[in-house]
Amino acid sequence: MNILIEAQRTKLPQMRYGGMPRVVWSLARALNSMGHNVSVLCAKGSFCPFAQIIERNPSVSIESQIPPQTDVVHFNTPVPDNFDHPYVETIHGNFNKTISRNAIFLSKNHAMRFGSSVYVYNGLDWDDAEYSHPILTNERTAYHFLGKAAWKVKNVRGAISVAKHLRGEKLNVLGGYRLNMHMGFRFTLSPKIRFFGMCKGDEKRSLLSASKGLIFPVVWHEPFGLAVIESLYFGAPVFATPYGALPEIVTPNVGALTNSESLMIELINNAHFSPQICHEYARDTFNAMRMAQGYLKKYEEVANGNFLHASSPIKISPEEPTPWIEM
Repeated sequence: MNILIEAQRTKLPQMRYGGMPRVVWSLARALNSMGHNVSVLCAKGSFCPFAQIIERNPSVSIESQIPPQTDVVHFNTPVPDNFDHPYVETIHGNFNKTISRNAIFLSKNHAMRFGSSVYVYNGLDWDDAEYSHPILTNERTAYHFLGKAAWKVKNVRGAISVAKHLRGEKLNVLGGYRLNMHMGFRFTLSPKIRFFGMCKGDEKRSLLSASKGLIFPVVWHEPFGLAVIESLYFGAPVFATPYGALPEIVTPNVGALTNSESLMIELINNAHFSPQICHEYARDTFNAMRMAQGYLKKYEEVANGNFLHASSPIKISPEEPTPWIEM
């Protein structure tokens, strides 16, 4: 197939944090390896060795930038009105609006909350240098938090509080910055907490390979959770809240779920998980090839003139609350 992936706000490759850009990169590479012709519509200055890069020109329509013979356009941002070409649209967040009839969600729970059953799990290219050759026999010296720490729904404060109550343990915070020019020092000062900001490459790989587990007490319905599968891939079990897709992804052999701070501390103190099992589970279940195969089925359906939904999915409201019960 001839496939155009739209990621117009993204510069590829993403060198630091970037959930959707990492997924786009992994998907394009997997589709290319399967023999498909892939183009990516993205921001100026992008580079990709396995796909044709089309730098988005905001002064003209997206339709005018679609290569000839394109079979399907894969949107990662909202579809333009009256778009007249076979397309799918991945929904990356929790939107309170009606979306397109060819929407694809990130998990079963994510889809269900829009009255849908159409989803494809995210996957990552584990052969990428960012992930290659994880060391699973490392001494594990600290726990970690991974995500956009500035987002309140990610609840980095909850992760810090859990860590401070773990006797003799430390927490490495990956993602976001400790110092914000508008907010000052956002997080509590403690010798048990270390902040690494938007780390990447060898530093990130080293920290995750030495982690005893991801502490991830989010207070929203997580659509998927790339931080979860990245952590598992490096052999770190996951201790999280039971919201959104997390009960689908965090199975009992790779982690534990609770919305209680005191119970999470207890679960961590009594945990015995295998880094090898965590790694193999992420490697085999959430890889780029499985993701690409899932999307190809959707591409073929819309290329044949069908819609993925009988009508536009609408978010079911209200959602269940997502409390975090502090000690």
